[in-house]
Amino acid sequence: MYHIFTDLAANIPQELVESKKLDIIPIHCTVDGKLLDVAKDGFDGPAFYAAMRAGAVTSTSMPAPAVFLDAFRPILEAGEDIVYIGMSSGISGTVGLGRTVAAELREEFPQRRISIIDSKAASLGEGLPVLYGADLREQGADYETVVRKVQEKCDHMYQIFTVEDLEYLRRGGRLHTAVAVVGNMLNVKPILFGDAEGHIVLRHMNVGRRRSLDTLVAKYKENCTDMTQSVGLAHCDSPDDTARVVEKLRAAGCTGEILTVCYEPVTGSHVGPGTVALFFYGAHR
Repeated sequence: MYHIFTDLAANIPQELVESKKLDIIPIHCTVDGKLLDVAKDGFDGPAFYAAMRAGAVTSTSMPAPAVFLDAFRPILEAGEDIVYIGMSSGISGTVGLGRTVAAELREEFPQRRISIIDSKAASLGEGLPVLYGADLREQGADYETVVRKVQEKCDHMYQIFTVEDLEYLRRGGRLHTAVAVVGNMLNVKPILFGDAEGHIVLRHMNVGRRRSLDTLVAKYKENCTDMTQSVGLAHCDSPDDTARVVEKLRAAGCTGEILTVCYEPVTGSHVGPGTVALFFYGAHR
């Protein structure tokens, strides 16, 4: 028996967390200094992003080592194994912390297996491989098969997104202040990718929101290797634009399930209200 863990940044809806029997490592987020306890209180996406638009200051922080220890140790004590698929090491130290804790626990439980997989992604770029692993487990796949095939999925996850306001990228150090100010004045919308190491990189700048959304679909057509596979769409309180992308994806030939979610607060707070992100499997990252 083995458990599949991920973290809050995987953006998996609670009903799927429960039905797929997933274990979630919490990641802290605060709004104007007040802790947002998603596990206890749930997450009101529209209210969260409305607060950001109104000027609320958000921040995130990694879980403490004790959070991993308290989550992992009872599983190992019960004689079961662990697969943890975590947020990209290119944007967070959470996976690194998981590896440190796993090394400590392997000494305590030498007969047990603990695999730490760096998804090199966040939101549904992380969540889709987690759900794939859960499906394999339901089908009876053994531990080694799940670890290997989930890693393969992570290696082929294509991540592309556009933002509404460049200011949030500026705050996170992704854009120079002058570029953000001028870009917002000229209505320039960036297209960003998750690279092979899980870093967020700027690739294109489009003029206008509609063109930036169309670029997401164009990249899907260019790079998707199997249009029957699941696709993920995450948005920061931008349902109408997301519906437009869904329509365009279907017109482009996508026949797989399209899982649409409101961005969870951990990564959503760094990309800002209005962000729309597309996740799918391609020939490469």
